[in-house]
Amino acid sequence: MGSRFIIPALTVLAALMAIPAARAADMPLPPPPPAPCCSAWYLRGDIGFSNQNVGSLGGQNYAGFDSVASIDKGFDAAPFYGLGIGYAFNNWLRFDVTGEYRGSANFHGMDIGNAGGVIFPDNYSGSKSEWTFLTNAYVDLGTWNCITPFIGAGIGVSRNTISNFTDVSNCVGGCGNPGANAYFDSASKWSFAWALYGGLAYQVSPNVAVEFAYRYIDLGDATTGNGRSFNNVLTFAPFEFNHLTSSDVRLGLRFNCCEVPPPPPLLHSRG
Repeated sequence: MGSRFIIPALTVLAALMAIPAARAADMPLPPPPPAPCCSAWYLRGDIGFSNQNVGSLGGQNYAGFDSVASIDKGFDAAPFYGLGIGYAFNNWLRFDVTGEYRGSANFHGMDIGNAGGVIFPDNYSGSKSEWTFLTNAYVDLGTWNCITPFIGAGIGVSRNTISNFTDVSNCVGGCGNPGANAYFDSASKWSFAWALYGGLAYQVSPNVAVEFAYRYIDLGDATTGNGRSFNNVLTFAPFEFNHLTSSDVRLGLRFNCCEVPPPPPLLHSRG
């Protein structure tokens, strides 16, 4: 008699237990816990503007002059563009290798020489551009509200090119010599370069950061080619640009090389 009630009761209990199991089979698995997908490698691109200076000009022949005063020697601002690849060693130290083209910056200069009371103003003009390659290291100083201040330094080489350089010299004071007006061939020179950085990075997303930075860069030296007078009668030694530096303002974009995991599979009940 008892077995007639026990067997149906067990059957009903098994059916009730099967209902939630079947419903669970129709539901997707819970998502896995979040894990960082970004690798330590990153790509970067930079744009900016230069504010360049030259320490001194060499190669001029001022023999016989009583005095020479340098009145002006400077460059107009010019854009630059760069690309690079880097590696974040940990949360605060990263390295990258960059190459950039620094666009032509117009040069203007003036020297005034005095020879026996006769004044000779020399007016210079030309342009300068560079291909610069640097290996850089940065220290990230902590992150607050997705903003990370950083400092850095780099070393490398720069191929500095002087183009369209002219020297127009006139005399004031009744001299019979109209001056040695000359133009110079373009020339390029490889030179050691180094840089110092300081800036802020804003983390837009887990794999994208925007940088705003200041950079002081020492580009080394540059030179013109040989010079000739406008009538091609006289020849002149190259002009030398000694100790080229620049204070750059730079906007950069860093993109971490990430692999996005596929979505989890869905499980369905059979039948």
